[in-house]
Amino acid sequence: MNKTLLNMTIGLGVMALAGQQVAAQQSRNCAPRETVVERLASGYGETRQSIGLGAQGTVVEVFASDETGSWTITVTTPNGVTCLVASGQSFEELAEALPPKGNDA
Repeated sequence: MNKTLLNMTIGLGVMALAGQQVAAQQSRNCAPRETVVERLASGYGETRQSIGLGAQGTVVEVFASDETGSWTITVTTPNGVTCLVASGQSFEELAEALPPKGNDA
């Protein structure tokens, strides 16, 4: 699995949740996308690692820092408002292979 596919898989895990949470989070943890991206870059050294489309036209992005290992998942609505969905430490890039076909594991 390449880096982009892995990160998109992570993003898929939050897409269902993100669509519901964006509406609830409009008043907190949200700002114009440019403001959020600048804050992640200047405050945490994070850059975009992957991107995917979510429900109702939202864009899900994973930002991370190779130096510190911090990571953030954001959801941006069609009107340009970006909300923080999750964040943490110990980000790692993985390249795992898919299991063989027919393997129930």
